[in-house]
Amino acid sequence: MVHFSRRLALKSALVCALVSLFFNTAAAADAVLRVSAIPDEAPTELQRKFAPLGKYLEKELGMKVSFVPVSDYAAVVEALASDKLDLAWLGGFTFVQANIRTKGTALPIVQREEDARFTSKFITADPNIKTLADTRGKVFAFGSPSSTSGHLMPRYFLMQDGINADSDFKNVAFSGAHDATVAFVASGKADAGVLNASVWAKLVEQQKVDAKVRVIATTPPYFDYNWTVRGDLDPALIRKIEAAFLKLDASNPEHAEILALQRATKFIPTKKENYAGIEQAAKAAGLLK
Repeated sequence: MVHFSRRLALKSALVCALVSLFFNTAAAADAVLRVSAIPDEAPTELQRKFAPLGKYLEKELGMKVSFVPVSDYAAVVEALASDKLDLAWLGGFTFVQANIRTKGTALPIVQREEDARFTSKFITADPNIKTLADTRGKVFAFGSPSSTSGHLMPRYFLMQDGINADSDFKNVAFSGAHDATVAFVASGKADAGVLNASVWAKLVEQQKVDAKVRVIATTPPYFDYNWTVRGDLDPALIRKIEAAFLKLDASNPEHAEILALQRATKFIPTKKENYAGIEQAAKAAGLLK
């Protein structure tokens, strides 16, 4: 009788363990990492850039990875704050906004090595504009209002050069994206504009820049883009995501394709303190209270 009870208890424990394993495995299979990015380029380009990275993350994390398109920069911040996203590619200023919106819980985990010394390019197609001083009284194009490299830092550095974007330009236009800024300038919709150096280099390489459009100035370097997770994501998963990015190696052909699409030589760890300067610049430029 004792042996029978013991066997029954063991059998029950085994059944419970198998049921638990089944449901845990099913939960893992159903788990989805929801990823997005600030729409600083055309939606089709964002999807193209993310596709190989998404497949790589699925393999490294052992879970499905889904890219969630958003309409604008503010939508990424809101989705991260309302737990509708787990991981987001943010600009430095967008991270500052997300950090404020999430009451300090948003966590930047990695950035491209290039993002520790990022720059923006001031461009024009007007032969009479040779310096930043020549842009006074002209129509000037920024990218998105929330863009670090397409608005905040260029506006801040213009201030350092004694140019007030609100009073010294004839008009300020917001193109919405870096590639759109180039189109604004090439078409004459704006006399001059500014975009991030990485997108400029890519467009030049792809021969998508009109020959008459040229660079007239480059900003000093600053911290910019990063991958940020929502603060209440499972810490073990956060560590796996970080490790996956840091593992990317340009000498591996598969990794090289991913890095090339991300305009990165490699990813390095980052921290909130790196973006304190951007927050100060935003306050100085009147973009944050």
